[in-house]
Amino acid sequence: MKFKHLIIVFSIIIIFIVLITALLPLLTAGPGFAVNFRFFTLPLMIVMILLLVSLSIFFLLNYRLFSLLEREDWPALSYYLEEKIFVKGRYNSRKVRILAGSYLVISDYPSVLKLESKAQIAKPSVIHKNALIFGSARVLSGNHKDAAAFFKSYLDKGKVKNRQWIHWYYGFSLLLGGNFNMAEPEFMSLAVSSPDPLITGLSAYFLHSSLAKYSLKPEECRLVAQNGRSRIVKALVNEYNWKKEADKMGTEIHVSIVRKYIDEAGEWLFTDKTPTPVIIPPPVEKPPRKSPTPPAEPKRKAATPKSTASKQQKSSDSPYVISDMQYKLESSQLKTSK
Repeated sequence: MKFKHLIIVFSIIIIFIVLITALLPLLTAGPGFAVNFRFFTLPLMIVMILLLVSLSIFFLLNYRLFSLLEREDWPALSYYLEEKIFVKGRYNSRKVRILAGSYLVISDYPSVLKLESKAQIAKPSVIHKNALIFGSARVLSGNHKDAAAFFKSYLDKGKVKNRQWIHWYYGFSLLLGGNFNMAEPEFMSLAVSSPDPLITGLSAYFLHSSLAKYSLKPEECRLVAQNGRSRIVKALVNEYNWKKEADKMGTEIHVSIVRKYIDEAGEWLFTDKTPTPVIIPPPVEKPPRKSPTPPAEPKRKAATPKSTASKQQKSSDSPYVISDMQYKLESSQLKTSK
């Protein structure tokens, strides 16, 4: 739904509540009408009217932002937010997150780092709140060692709900950088203890599909992966609920970046990958051709006129010659046997 339509719907709901609040006491007027109107109805009407006015002002002040988001005009949105943040110095956490997300959509990773450096000076708390976005820019740009160092510095910072994802991205950056020995304990810990189903499933998937090949203890690695898999199957039951959980978080930048791996993990979690035995019938062997034995040299006879019948008889008696009919018959038998 468009932002404009959303605001209109909310406004209609508020106006409807105000009218109900104002008219209902008139229909049920009694001895205590004046007291109820003064202490209950009137304050409720004032609150609703103030809420409607605040909603309208908020929409008008952010109309340009909403319209650009609606059109998905990311370059124009970036230019608009750069004026608000860099020129006017309004380092609002929400606007910084939207600007960083716009840079990621158009793959302008250096601008994300530029925004981070300026925000670090002006308002460091903005970086703490949006650490996943700034770290994801390093992952997407291919600078995996820098990404691992960045996430490591924010392991115990930022919002509580994002800390698990920061731990997962730290392990993911180590994995992409080829540091398997350090990535393995991170994923093992998350596969066993994380309350987030996506984090648990992804950690178990990477333990099974990637880290077990390079682990010093592959059996333990696979055992933990199966443990995490069992937790997810028990909690979500089927792949539909897994996709539903992913769609619920799909608007988050750090989730949409790894959506491909989320889908692959869902297939592994809820699909039995053990191949079922397939019975293949044994191939029909072609009958071996007998090697022709050289014929005995025929006795010379007096020359007689060769008729067509004698030619056919001679050709059929010769061990070197296979008639056309026999050749076609053998070919059809071979095709049937195949």
